[in-house]
Amino acid sequence: MSKLLVKAQQGEGRVAHVTPQNAGWTYVGFDLHRLAAGQTVSMDTGSREACLVFVTGKGKTTAGGEDLGELGERMSPFEGKPWSVYVPQNSSWLVTATTDVELAVCTAPGLGGGLPVRVIRPDALGQETRGRGTNTRYVTNILPEGEPADSLLVVEVITPGGHTSSYPPHKHDRDNLPAESYLEETYYHRINPPQGFAFQRVYTDADANGVRDLDEVMAVEDGDVVLVPKGYHPCAACHGYDLYYLNVMAGPKRTWKFHNAPEHEWLMKP
Repeated sequence: MSKLLVKAQQGEGRVAHVTPQNAGWTYVGFDLHRLAAGQTVSMDTGSREACLVFVTGKGKTTAGGEDLGELGERMSPFEGKPWSVYVPQNSSWLVTATTDVELAVCTAPGLGGGLPVRVIRPDALGQETRGRGTNTRYVTNILPEGEPADSLLVVEVITPGGHTSSYPPHKHDRDNLPAESYLEETYYHRINPPQGFAFQRVYTDADANGVRDLDEVMAVEDGDVVLVPKGYHPCAACHGYDLYYLNVMAGPKRTWKFHNAPEHEWLMKP
C-alpha cells in the first residue's frame, strides 16, 4: 500500500490521524473524529491554529472559553455547506455530539496573529463551479486566503461520478512566488454511495531520463486520506459514485499559487 494513503479506521473516536511527524513534513495536521451522540472530544491547540469542520452532524461547542452553542446541520457531506470554527493557537476547544458527528480537525502552525475564535457559518461560505464537461466540480471555500488565519487554507469539493477533479494536473511544491507557492496538502475522501471508490494519482515531473521521483496511483475508498507532499495530484470519480473531499493546505506563506502540468494545459483552452 502506498505510504501516501491513510486508510479509514472503523468504529468511533479518532479514526484518521495525520501529523507533521508521521507524514514526514512540516505544516499540515489532520484528524477525523467519529462521535456518537453524547460523546465528547477536546483539544488544546498549543502552538498550532485549528479549523474544526462539521463534516456531518451536530454538536455543542466551546472554544477559547466561549460557548458557541449547537453547531452543525447537514447529515451528509453531499448535502449543503458545512459549519466550521476557527480556533487560534494557545487556545482550546471542546465538542459534545448531540447527534452522530464526523468532525474534521485541520491544523497548521500559528504565527502569533492574535486572531479571535470565530464560527464560520454556512451562509458565509463562497461557492464556485470549476471546469466544464466531465471536468466540472463544485467548490466550497471554508477558509480561503481572503479570510483571516495564520497558515491554514481549507476547502471542500464535490466531484460528480464520472468526472475528474484537481485537473488538469497542478502542483504547488516550490516556494517560488509569485509563480508558485509551497503547500503541503491532505485530501479527506468520501464516496456516495459509500461502497464505491475513486482514484488519485500523486506524481512529479520526469527527469531527462523519463524517471519520476514520486509516482503513486491510489484507489481511495470512503473515509481515506491521501497525503500530497509534492507533485501533481489529480482525482477521478468513477461512474455512479460521487466524490467529496476536504482539502487542508499550509506552507511557509499563506497563498495558493499553482503550476499546471504543461503537457495538459491545452485542456484549459476554450
